This record gives sequence, C-alpha cells and structure tokens, in this order.
Amino acid sequence: MRDVRVILIGGTSNVGKSTVAQVVAAKLGFECLSTDGLARHPGRPWRTPEWDVPAHVAEHYGSLTVDELITSVLDHYESLWPRIEELITVRAADDRGSAGLVLEGSALWPVRVARLQVPHTAAVWLTAAASLVRSRIHTAGCYEAATGREQVLMDKFLARTVRYQRIMSDAVDRLAMDRIDAGDGRSVAELADAVLAAADAQSAVGRSSSGR
Repeated sequence: MRDVRVILIGGTSNVGKSTVAQVVAAKLGFECLSTDGLARHPGRPWRTPEWDVPAHVAEHYGSLTVDELITSVLDHYESLWPRIEELITVRAADDRGSAGLVLEGSALWPVRVARLQVPHTAAVWLTAAASLVRSRIHTAGCYEAATGREQVLMDKFLARTVRYQRIMSDAVDRLAMDRIDAGDGRSVAELADAVLAAADAQSAVGRSSSGR
C-alpha cells in the first residue's frame, strides 16, 4: 500500500466500523482508535448483562424527536472535530517509525474530512441497508424480550441511526468520496481488504484517482 499513515473509517452506528477497523489495523500493524474515545455522546439505550442504561441516556432518547436527536449528535460531532483533526494531523506527520493509525467513528463527517489538507491520510465510509442495521440493533438489544419502554428507546436510536446514514451517504456521494457496502455478504476480512484497496487508490483524502 502507498505511504498512508492514517486511515479513517466512517459510518453510522452498528454498520461494522469497529470490527473492520480492527482487522485493517492488524493487517497493517497500526493502532486502532475510535472517535468515541475522545468524548462520547449518549450511546446505546438498551441493557446488556454488563451495562444498565443510565438515566440521562434514557431521558435523551425518550424526550427528543428524531430531528432533535440528529441535531444533537451533529452538534456533538462538530464540537469534537478540532480534536479529531489535531489527532489526524499529528499522526499523519509522525514519520519517526511509530505505528500508523486507523481511526473509526461516526464523528468522521464527510464534509469536514473532505477539507483536510493532510498528507498520508485516506478515508472510507461504510454503509449498510437499513434492514441490516435494524436487525443488528434488535439483536444487540434483545428487542423481542425488551419492555415496551425499552423498545421505544431502541426505536428512537434506530431512527436516528438510519437518518444519520442517509444524510451522511448523501454527503459522501455529493463529494465523490469512497464508500463501501458493508452488508453485501462479504466477510470482515474481505471488507478490510476493500478498505485497504480504496485507501491505496486515493489521490486525495477520501477520493480515488478515478473520482470515486
């Protein structure tokens, strides 16, 4: 692969970013980080054996409309962007033999990434059919066994997730940036290879030499 030190993998929640990013990082010997680790917005509103939904998270999804949820998360990503841009810039410029970086997260908003003037950086967005995203969220939250209130919160999270992907995908396509269908039956290893191939072909951050 060409001299890429930072690979960005964007996409909506539950599209497989984290899993694919970890495989890409392992293949390259890079560090793998998530934008969630910089500052987390209210996360998943469903219980797991290890995690109970905090009251503020339940309130967030229970009280806001889908439009308000989208505004909230986009505002959060906007406030987070200076820290993301600084991280990308520092890691892309580090040529002292340290490991490269695979950075994944929904906060990698296409319009901001398109403005980056950072060498040695590539970007790809993962997308998946809304039905697949819904299935993953329902499985993760044990939707059928959940209470009515818990289902309402999951439904709100899902609606925000799907709406976010639609807005994001429109921006990616308008900017002629690279995105990969993560729900077309390819294995995680095959998706990782597709990310690497896209990164290798890019002549600018997020854009291949062919224009897509």
